[in-house]
Amino acid sequence: MAPKLCVLCAASRACLRRPKTSEAICKECFYSAFEDEIHETIVNENLFKPGEKIAVGASGGKDSTVLVHVLKLLNERYEYGLDLFLVSVDEGIKGYRDDSLDAVKRNQQEYELPLKIVSYSELYGWTMDQIVEKIGKKSNCTYCGVFRRQALDRGAEYVGADKIATGHNADDIAETVIMNFLRGDFPRLIRCSEAITGDSVGDSLPRVKPFKYTYEKEIVLYAHYKSLDYFATECIYSPEAFRGHARQFIKDIEVARARSIVDTIRSAEKFRTDPRTSSEQTLGACVNCGYMTSQKLCKACLLKQSLESDQKPDQGASQTKERGYHGR
Repeated sequence: MAPKLCVLCAASRACLRRPKTSEAICKECFYSAFEDEIHETIVNENLFKPGEKIAVGASGGKDSTVLVHVLKLLNERYEYGLDLFLVSVDEGIKGYRDDSLDAVKRNQQEYELPLKIVSYSELYGWTMDQIVEKIGKKSNCTYCGVFRRQALDRGAEYVGADKIATGHNADDIAETVIMNFLRGDFPRLIRCSEAITGDSVGDSLPRVKPFKYTYEKEIVLYAHYKSLDYFATECIYSPEAFRGHARQFIKDIEVARARSIVDTIRSAEKFRTDPRTSSEQTLGACVNCGYMTSQKLCKACLLKQSLESDQKPDQGASQTKERGYHGR
C-alpha cells in the first residue's frame, strides 16, 4: 500500500494528523501552517509595532519555549522590527523552578536574547516554598497567581519593555472562558478572549497572546519535531482544581469536534462586541507599591499583609486568580 501523501503539498509523505483540522500533513507543511497562523494572529490583531521592546515571559515550559522560538523566527522573517527580551520569574520552588530556569538559560544562550530574572524573595520577601509552609497548599495558587503577574510586570519594566508576550494558547483561553462563565464573571469573560490586554495605569503593561488561536497539542507537536529544549514537569503546588474541571470539559468536547476550542473563544468575542456587556473599571495606583489597582492597596500587597498577619486571603483576592505564564 502506497504511503499517504500530505493533503497540502501532495508531494511528501504525511507523518501526522493535525489536531486543529484533522488534516494528514507532512512535517514541513505543519511547520508552515503553524507559523503562518501565528503570523496572521499577530498581524490581524495588531499585536506589535515596529521598534517596540517585547518582554517574552519565559518559564522554560513548552508554550513559552515555542513562543520564544517562533517570535524570533517571525521577527526575522517578516521584519517586525522588534527588540526581544526574556523575562523569567523565580517563585522559589526548589526542585521545580530552579530546574526550569536552567532550561530558560539554555534557550537564552541558543537564541542570544537578553534575560532578566526576578524573584518572589526580592520583590515580596517570601518564596513560594515559604508561603506553602506557612499557609498550606489549599490557597497557594491564589498567592502565586497574583505575585507572579505583578513580578512579570516588574521584570518587563526593568528591561524597558513596551509590551509583554505570554504563551497562553487557545486551550488556556477556552478554559478561562468556561471558568468565567460558570462564575458569572462577565467582565473577565469579555477580557479573557482579547489578544491584547492591559492598561497604561500604574505599572501594568499591555500583554499580547500570539498563541490565541494555537492549540496546545500543536504546540507540543511543534516542540517535539523541532527538538526544542523545554522543561516538561508540572508545578508541584499546582492542583488547579477548578481549572482542571474546565480543562477536562474542553478536552472532552475537542474529541467530539476539533473546532470546539476556537468556537468557545469566538463565542466570548461576541460578548466583547455587544455594548450591553461592556464594563468599565476605574483603576488607580496602589498607595503602597504603585501597582495598578481598583482599591487602595493592590492584591499583592493585601496578600503580603495576610502572610505577615496570619490572616487568610479574602474571597475577592482568591477569585481573581488568573493563570499566568507559569509552566507555559
